Amino acid sequence: MNKERVAQLINELLLEMGEDPDREGLVKTPERVAEAYSFLTSGYSMDLKEVVNGAVFESEANNMILCKDIEVYSLCEHHILPFFGTCHIGYIAKNKVIGVSKMARIVNYYARRLQIQERLTSQIAHTIREEVGAEGVGVVMECRHMCMMMRGVQKQNSAMVTSSVLGSFHSSAATREEFMSLIGRR
Repeated sequence: MNKERVAQLINELLLEMGEDPDREGLVKTPERVAEAYSFLTSGYSMDLKEVVNGAVFESEANNMILCKDIEVYSLCEHHILPFFGTCHIGYIAKNKVIGVSKMARIVNYYARRLQIQERLTSQIAHTIREEVGAEGVGVVMECRHMCMMMRGVQKQNSAMVTSSVLGSFHSSAATREEFMSLIGRR
């Protein structure tokens, strides 16, 4: 991202809003916004191989492995407003496991770009399955969307829940139920 160009565009946006970009509180705002967008969209410049960094290990495990309550922050691609919440990831290992922090890093890899929650949930599930060759994967996300809370219908207490279930999480009601029970969504 060309931060200098983004700062120029933010300066123009401030003028279009009727603001004075030279007033004390806004003098450095274009640069700060450019820096913020660079961070919030850093997923575009990440490499998945570097994110996982070889942290997939041989294991005797063939049970469910779960990481829940992973904080997620992203930007809605429709209004470029934040959505945020939690992500729960579970998978049934088949001779390989992934480092637990890598699950959170995979969430960030996809969340730090313009997104919709439905696609984000699916991308995480498919990536976990591909990286560990899991028998099954379940991902559930519960997020609050600022585009719905502070504009439009203005529903502050609304939350969107999405899930993606693959393999045995899709084909086996018992596996899916165990996962949902473990994340507290019965």
